[in-house]
Amino acid sequence: MNLQQQEQFEREQASRTLPPPPAPEPAPGRVEARRVHFLSEIDRQTRAGSFRQMLRPGRRWSLALGTAVAAAASVAVLSLGSGSPVAPGKVPPASAASVQLLERAALVAAATPQTKVRAGQYTYIKTVGHTSVLSEKKTGEMELLRQDEGMEQWTSVDGSAQTLQRKNGSDALLPGTSGQGTLNSPTHKLLDGLPTDPQALLKRISDDVAENHGSGSDSTIGPHQEAFVTIGDLLRNGGTPPDLTAALYRAAALIPGVDIVPDAMDAAGRRGVAVARTHNGERIEWIFDESTVRLLGERTVLVEDNAWGKAGTIVSSVALIDSGIVDEAGQTN
Repeated sequence: MNLQQQEQFEREQASRTLPPPPAPEPAPGRVEARRVHFLSEIDRQTRAGSFRQMLRPGRRWSLALGTAVAAAASVAVLSLGSGSPVAPGKVPPASAASVQLLERAALVAAATPQTKVRAGQYTYIKTVGHTSVLSEKKTGEMELLRQDEGMEQWTSVDGSAQTLQRKNGSDALLPGTSGQGTLNSPTHKLLDGLPTDPQALLKRISDDVAENHGSGSDSTIGPHQEAFVTIGDLLRNGGTPPDLTAALYRAAALIPGVDIVPDAMDAAGRRGVAVARTHNGERIEWIFDESTVRLLGERTVLVEDNAWGKAGTIVSSVALIDSGIVDEAGQTN
């Protein structure tokens, strides 16, 4: 199957989408007050110090890195909306546009009815898309390969049963999740116990980053980017409670370097606006429907030429087609 056929297949597989929720606009005063709070919290966290750069192994739906990507570009002198300069080498706070979009997404999530979850149920998720991997040829040259990331997956809400994954019409049982799982592979029980205060939630995520991807891990992704990736993974979990989803969006607005990409397309061909963060030559984008502020999917785009391709290359793109809580593995919404 060639690239054009693959993209057409992904679009056809994306025909079933979730109904759009309402998208209330936050009051201007509330957005400004939250932004002032975010900036003061970011300043406090910046003074507290930073971690070593990190790279998570086995990240779900992400660019599969065999080696470190190109070195980070130098940060130019930027200025905030207030006109205050940002020194070279210091990452600026989340932009005003990204803070506003994330707050809108949080309000939509908070207005979503809570689903009562029972032991023995499963979180269900359906995606289409692709990711890229580098493979070494017999000649020693590196070849860029495209792998299908379309799948359906059922994960036990309490970790009591194995995960069922369906790809290309074939079913496979994945290793079970011990206990409540981890932030990289959480059960619904773990998600339900996470704090819903944005500052406390970001601290919980940052602590996990420091413990599992910090000093001695040979990671290169950086603590802020790792936190951004973790939040993105949790947002696409399929069973994240509405109040936690809202807190995740607001926690993301506390991360320095978060910005907006005005026009982005997911793997299903749906256009939207993206909240994004760039590190080491790659930009991770969360794509939202501009009207409903519903999360459509995620993609990774190169912003610098490197072994993966030229700047502008989309090395991974996954669209969220369906998700929810079901009674049995194999059942859909």
